[in-house]
Amino acid sequence: IAVMPFTNGGSYGKDKEDFQALEKGLAGMLISELSQNPAARLVDREAIQKILDEQKLAKDGAVDAATAAKVGKLVGAKYMVLGTFTDFYGKFRIDARLVSVETSEILKVVRGDPKLEKREEVFHLVQSVAENLMKETKLPPLTEQQAKAVKARNVPTEALSYYSRALLYQDQGDKAKAADYFKKALDVFPEYTEAKEGLQKV
Repeated sequence: IAVMPFTNGGSYGKDKEDFQALEKGLAGMLISELSQNPAARLVDREAIQKILDEQKLAKDGAVDAATAAKVGKLVGAKYMVLGTFTDFYGKFRIDARLVSVETSEILKVVRGDPKLEKREEVFHLVQSVAENLMKETKLPPLTEQQAKAVKARNVPTEALSYYSRALLYQDQGDKAKAADYFKKALDVFPEYTEAKEGLQKV
């Protein structure tokens, strides 16, 4: 499975760079959540970004199913995930489309749990999208123990915001700023594995 950067579906209430960072951050978070399933093999986020940059794709932010399938073929994925988010002054929504790389068709559209709609619940929203996608990709369900461990994870929204900024700067080649934001994420949430790994990388 490969996850494309998310698309901003028209958000209001924060600055442009915050939303730009979320395009990267939500994809990074979704990859982490899907990889909690040992049966899933996920394409590294940076591998996707490298292809998007090389092929000059997604410059305008919008990616259709055919473009996603093209990227999927280049990275050897079977499924591509295209996501959209809308943050309307703190009211948050996430939608994702599952695309077959082989046929370019959209197999399923899933959305985050509609009961979760606050910006503070972004992490659990991403988890609910991952759960729905796992069902659609016919991945075996998590064992009770694995599901408990996943549910127990709760990354604060502030840490997610810093993590998203770090990924944005990392993709722009600004390693010093990326490292700074990975550290900020860890200050808020010291057990943030993905931020630790990101910091080691940059």
